[in-house]
Amino acid sequence: TSVSPHARPIVRVRPLTCTETRRGDRRVVHSLGDSAVHVSTAKHDATFSFSTVFDAGASQEAVFEGSGMRQLVELAIDGFSCTVFAFGQTGSGKTYTLMGPLAQSETQPASPALLGLMQRSFACLLEQSRSRGSDLALSASYLEIYNEQIRDLLSPGPPCALPLRWSKTRGFYAENQLSVDFQSLEAIVSLLLQGSQRRRTSAHALNRHSSRSHALLTIHIRSQAGHQSITLPMRVLQPSACPSKQGTLCFVDLAGSERVKETGSSGELSVEANSINRSLLALGHCISLLAKPRGKWTHIPYRDSKLTRLLARSLGGSGITLMVACISPSSHCLSETLSTLHYASRARRVTTRP
Repeated sequence: TSVSPHARPIVRVRPLTCTETRRGDRRVVHSLGDSAVHVSTAKHDATFSFSTVFDAGASQEAVFEGSGMRQLVELAIDGFSCTVFAFGQTGSGKTYTLMGPLAQSETQPASPALLGLMQRSFACLLEQSRSRGSDLALSASYLEIYNEQIRDLLSPGPPCALPLRWSKTRGFYAENQLSVDFQSLEAIVSLLLQGSQRRRTSAHALNRHSSRSHALLTIHIRSQAGHQSITLPMRVLQPSACPSKQGTLCFVDLAGSERVKETGSSGELSVEANSINRSLLALGHCISLLAKPRGKWTHIPYRDSKLTRLLARSLGGSGITLMVACISPSSHCLSETLSTLHYASRARRVTTRP
C-alpha cells in the first residue's frame, strides 16, 4: 500500500451562523477552488494552499469522500496506526464534522445525510471487513482529557482519573482504560453516543455547547491469525500461523482554541479555558518542531501535556495522520482563523515513518 510520509491537513470552512449574520459580520474567508483559501481584509490579504479545501456548501458525504478517510480505514485494517483529528476555534464545526448534529441520540438518530466522519468510517470499516472476508476482532475505547486529567467515557459510574503510563512497546497509554468489543454498526454508534453524552461541555459567548475537553475515540482492529499449509517438493510442512496484524483508527475531537475575554468565561470556565489553551499550545509547539528538517531536531517536548503524550506516535512516529482544520469565515473570528490556518500550514511539513 502506498502511504504518504506527511501529515495531511485539510481545511473546512463552515457557513456564517445566524448570530454572525445578524451581527453584521463580513465573510473574509473564500475558497479558491479545491486546494486554497483566501483571507481578505483591510489589514490582511493572504492565500493558503492545502491538498483539499471544503467550502461552506460541502456536504458531510463530500468531506468523507474527499478527505481520504476511506483510505485511512483501509490502512488501519492493514495494520497501520491511523489518526484523524479536528482542530480550530471553539464553534468552528469540529464536532459536527466528526460526529454530525449535537442533538442526536440513540432514540433520536441524526439524518443519514448529516452523519460525520466517525459514523461513515465505522460503516466503511465493517463493509471492508465483510468484503475482504477477513476475521477482524474490533474493539473501542473512548477517553477525554479534562483539566489535564484523563477520564474514561465508557466505564460505568462517575468518571475517575486514569494514570498515564509509558512502555517501550505501547508508548504512552492510559492505564485501566475500558475497551469494549463490537461487531455491528449499531453497537459502535451506541458506544460513541453514550461516551459523547458524558463529555464535559459548557455554554459561553462563542458556543452554547462548547466542548471543555479533548476526546479520543480509538478503534482497535486485530486481524485473527490464519493458517496456511506450506508445500515443498516431496513433503508438506505443518500448517504455519500467518502473522496477525493490529491497526488502530483514532478520532480526536480537540476542544476549541479560544480567547478567554471573547468567551466571557470566569471562575471554573476560565480555568478550563486556560487548561485547554495550554495543551493546544504544547501541541502547536510539538508540530512546529516536527516541521523542521529532520537534521535540525533536538528534542520534541511530548511530555509537556497529556494530549501531546497520547498523540506522540500519531504526530512524529509510525502513524498516519489526517488533520481537519475547521474555520469560520466571519470577520469577527479573523484572528483565530489565521492562527488555525498557520497551524495547519506547519503541519503539512511534518513527516512520519508509517
